[in-house]
Amino acid sequence: MKISEEETNRRLKEAGLKVTPQRHAILEAVLALGNHPTAESVAEYVRNTHPGIAVGTIYKVLDALVNKGLIIRVKTDKDAMRYDGILTSHHHVYCSETEKIEDYIDEDLDKLLEDYFRKKSIRNFEIENITLQIKGNFKQK
Repeated sequence: MKISEEETNRRLKEAGLKVTPQRHAILEAVLALGNHPTAESVAEYVRNTHPGIAVGTIYKVLDALVNKGLIIRVKTDKDAMRYDGILTSHHHVYCSETEKIEDYIDEDLDKLLEDYFRKKSIRNFEIENITLQIKGNFKQK
């Protein structure tokens, strides 16, 4: 998902982060790549326009973006950390062979899960969000 420079800067400011070239480039990379990139993928993308940004900086900025709610972490079976710029309610379809992750949006499923947990409730636990990771393998055509 490609967004404008102004929109990227607005999001950073609204999250209470100072707009820096590093933060801007890294948030832009996560959103532009749109395929649940790893930190390494983000670094590769960012190096094309900002070769001076250190890998350590990229990890720190990714953590800050997660902590401020601008992106989310998605963990794979192999414990690889991936990042997602889509903040609206959605689930993930995860291919255990290729580690490919695709977004899965289904409002009926969201309602079913919300209704189920509202009725069943987990004692002494307040649900903030319900996100499924559906594991399987993509069939070759």
